[in-house]
Amino acid sequence: MKSNSWRQKELIFLVLYALVFYIVVIRRSLRLSHDHYAKLNGLRAGWIAGRLNDISDSQWRNFRGNITILSVVFGIFTSIANVLRKVFCLKANGMSMVWLLISLAYLSYLHEACIIFVICIASANFFLVKILGGTKCFSIVLWGFNLSFLVCNRIYEGYQFSSFGWAYLDNFRGTFRWHICFNFVVLRMISFGYDYHWADQCHRIDEEKHIQRCSYCSSSKTCYLLLQERRVANDKFTFPIYLSYLFYAPLYIAGPIISFNAFASQLDSPQNMYSSREVALYGIRWVFSLFLMELMTHFFYYNAFAISGMWRQLSPMDVFIIGYGVLNFMWLKFFLMWRYFRFWSLVNGIVAPENMPKCVNNCHNLENFWKNWHASFNKWLVRYIYIPLGGSHKKILNVWVIFTFVAVWHDLEWKLLSWAWLTCIFFIPEMLLKSAANAFQVKGASGEFFFRELSAIAGAVTITCLMVANLVGFVIGPSGINWLVSVFLKREGLPTLGWLLLSFYIGTKLMFHISDAKQRKDQRNR
Repeated sequence: MKSNSWRQKELIFLVLYALVFYIVVIRRSLRLSHDHYAKLNGLRAGWIAGRLNDISDSQWRNFRGNITILSVVFGIFTSIANVLRKVFCLKANGMSMVWLLISLAYLSYLHEACIIFVICIASANFFLVKILGGTKCFSIVLWGFNLSFLVCNRIYEGYQFSSFGWAYLDNFRGTFRWHICFNFVVLRMISFGYDYHWADQCHRIDEEKHIQRCSYCSSSKTCYLLLQERRVANDKFTFPIYLSYLFYAPLYIAGPIISFNAFASQLDSPQNMYSSREVALYGIRWVFSLFLMELMTHFFYYNAFAISGMWRQLSPMDVFIIGYGVLNFMWLKFFLMWRYFRFWSLVNGIVAPENMPKCVNNCHNLENFWKNWHASFNKWLVRYIYIPLGGSHKKILNVWVIFTFVAVWHDLEWKLLSWAWLTCIFFIPEMLLKSAANAFQVKGASGEFFFRELSAIAGAVTITCLMVANLVGFVIGPSGINWLVSVFLKREGLPTLGWLLLSFYIGTKLMFHISDAKQRKDQRNR
């Protein structure tokens, strides 16, 4: 009883501190935007009277400017696909042709003549998988093929037709750079390849015995993860279904990422997980979130500060506020983009994983953060890289491989590699502490109290490290590390460092309370 009473009082204090924290951050952000707006790049006249709008982020600017036309196009696509499905009672093969024709029309508009590159590379991957899918060297060939195109696409920025003697086609390259979208196509090509490879290796083995006796899989975890995906018959691994999976219009530009098995099974039988009412409410919540984003970009110019290089002229407190604001802006930007495309996929009967299932401000360790930031990509990494490389048995090594791949997948930039390797460095102590915590048996109320306090301190340090990694990756770059360290370790920077550590400590404890409340709710619902 005393413990519950203390936690209730603690919760009141934590909530009050959080309110004060956000009042301070909001007031200071408004002041920064007001004082420096004339020096910032990327601000345009907004629809809120007297306010400029921060559209300095090119991804957000392009998405925001094309929401209307995208909605009209996807509305037409949805009507055509759903009408044809109902009238002709189409299953996987029929729907794959419908979506393939729709998606090719969509890609032709986006990339014009460059669709030739996309189809040729995709076709080569398909025949490579079909020919070598049952061989021992398959993984090496599949990864070598896809990584070579991933890297070359970035180096040559999508190639020139003149290199092949078709120079006149370079005048028809489309307004949307195909090699940027192709990053997602690479993930889908690898997914198709492995799902076909695993089906070819394991389809004759009874599922109940599969986990115990499959000689192909290195551990039961590999098979367990494989069986979580809805199994599809070998006749689903056809060229039309493969292309419709790669180019599926609602998820083509930005995802979320879905495995081939999951896509093909839902193409055959549309999802019944969400009712029409739930899908409609999902769309309404998205509109409300869009309104919140508009308020943020009209009043807080976080991203404009980041791209304008203004951070060197700010105090340590202001640098922290801008870094924290950029992280929240990025979260909400991707939240809106991914949920928009996921919404249209849901309307068309395909459930893709939720990419931002948890708010960025409710993650107090790196593992939890990456499970909830681009979550579908995280699932893809676990399924196709982490488990095949040995899973938790080689976790420390796997982290370096995975984050290096993630950095290269995004772009060939030193700041992204620096971000990836910094994240790995911060990951190692967390993994070691988690292993020690799992081995340590907490006894009694006092032991539980001290363990909770140590966990909160560890959470504060982890969030700080996460902030540093993202500041280096997306705001100040690798060259700004020394400046950042020197600023925060000077006399005027130490109070700010202490304040943000205290704030993150209190925020972590507040997350513990949220987690406890969720567990109690789940127990009552059982």
